[in-house]
Amino acid sequence: MARLRAAGCVFAEDEADLLVEAAAGSAADLERMLVRRVAGDPLEQILGWAEFAGLRIRVTPGVFVPRRRSELLVRCALSALAGVKDPLVLDLCCGSAALGAAIAAARPDARVWAADLDPAATASARLNLPPHQVLEGDLFEALPLHLRGRIDAIVVNAPYVPTAAIATMPPEARLFEAPMALDGGVDGLDVQRRVIAGAPEWVAPGGTLLIETSERQAPQTAALFEAAGLHPQIERDDDLDATAVIGRTGRMRKATG
Repeated sequence: MARLRAAGCVFAEDEADLLVEAAAGSAADLERMLVRRVAGDPLEQILGWAEFAGLRIRVTPGVFVPRRRSELLVRCALSALAGVKDPLVLDLCCGSAALGAAIAAARPDARVWAADLDPAATASARLNLPPHQVLEGDLFEALPLHLRGRIDAIVVNAPYVPTAAIATMPPEARLFEAPMALDGGVDGLDVQRRVIAGAPEWVAPGGTLLIETSERQAPQTAALFEAAGLHPQIERDDDLDATAVIGRTGRMRKATG
């Protein structure tokens, strides 16, 4: 801790402890990590992991760092899957696959797939899920056809920051995470529109689509669900500053027997 202060930068004690732990006694490694942190690199990318839903999710440089607010999606997905035996789950726009890994940890019987367009993201995701279950491609185009109409829950943290707002984001996100993981187009809903339009073809009877969004955007996201034939509800967690829209098909959920 004294060495960190001597470098002219005072870190929160818990952050300093994490860096010391990661350095594993190597003064040279600690110095390299400190230099990166002073330069603004996200702590999680320096450590190589982010804490999420009680797990250490492996995170590599340039990849979107999972936020605690996304734990709302995990909680809502687990609730939606409560009556489903051996559920099939898709973490779409997965980044490091934090959502999928958290669901898999809570539901060991779940078969969890993940997909992302960014090769760096899928490489990170393969550190958190079985590699063969992480797919690379543009949204649903990445999926094998045998998953069509069979997915019980699709969890999505698609980019939803309006393009003009990117410049106002904290430097740790704006400078060190892939733009495609942040930029949602003019109104922030470009990727959400494509996901919602394509989801009904892939979700199982009675299945659920869950999308993180902002509190301001939630009514628009819910309207997109309705237009796609899904039945939306908006979930809000003020403690996490998190908002999600959840939509189910109008068909019967499959039996659990």
